[in-house]
Amino acid sequence: MPKPRLLVAALLPDAVTARAAAEFDALIHRGADDMTAPQAIAAAQTHEAQAILFTNTLRFDAATIAALPPGLRIGATSSVGFDHIDVAAARAAGVIVTNTPGVLDDCTADFAFMLLLAAARRAHEYDALMRAGWGYRIGQGDLLGIRVSGQTLGLLGMGRIGQAMARRARGFGMTVLYHARHRLPPEQEDGATWFPEFHEMLPHCRFLSLHAPSTPATAGIVNAETLALLPRGAVLVNTARGGLVDEDALLAALTSGQLFAAGLDVFRDEPGYDRRFAALPNVFLTPHIGSGSVETRNAMGFRALDNIAAVLSGGAPIDPLWR
Repeated sequence: MPKPRLLVAALLPDAVTARAAAEFDALIHRGADDMTAPQAIAAAQTHEAQAILFTNTLRFDAATIAALPPGLRIGATSSVGFDHIDVAAARAAGVIVTNTPGVLDDCTADFAFMLLLAAARRAHEYDALMRAGWGYRIGQGDLLGIRVSGQTLGLLGMGRIGQAMARRARGFGMTVLYHARHRLPPEQEDGATWFPEFHEMLPHCRFLSLHAPSTPATAGIVNAETLALLPRGAVLVNTARGGLVDEDALLAALTSGQLFAAGLDVFRDEPGYDRRFAALPNVFLTPHIGSGSVETRNAMGFRALDNIAAVLSGGAPIDPLWR
């Protein structure tokens, strides 16, 4: 029996592509960057693909879905976020779409807490000082950061990654507050305090970490108004989506001192992010790589392949974005 035909349209870890090649009739992209939508469409048509594995670099929108071969049954993104997928268009076309929840929670929370620590303790400035040769005495009143232990952390979003972030914060003796659409059961809150309104939580937050999905309701939720509600000298961390933040307002808050610092892994425009952030010493910057560990990226790719295998063998997807 011939193997199901799969297009791997993104640059994925060797272990993932090796499994794809072993289990499927796989056309594996080997370029310098992930496939663009026109490239993926052409390759899928040539290969008569029944499945496509991609990441958030590919806009799986209505136009892309309509141009894919009629035999395509599933599009699996190796990511937990799916704002790059037009789920309604996929459903209308009868194409199952899946993501990879659950496998990247701890890795992303580790990274978010690293950003929190790095921003609070001026890691970018210290690293730059050392690479420039150091060579002078630093007085006890110079280059001071903010203590993290015992402070108050506010979380926007309390899903799997938000809860993992809260567990790390408790290890530092932090008080945890959160805003989400719905309150968690007490056993999942684990002592965290729910605020039904985002605005009401902000005045209490020395640290604010974003873990909400990108939706019309959350677009630009961190803006001039909400940043002004934080205590002066607060720290912002974003490992969620750049669209949650009004970047002009964020830049203004960082230059005015309303924010002490920020740790940013995501931006409105990627990879061509607003380079004004790079000019600020109080911003710790990373290239949207919160889940970037060997273990987690392998697990994400394997979970996407699990979804594809389930559907192409006639079963139900594990992580459907529509039912």
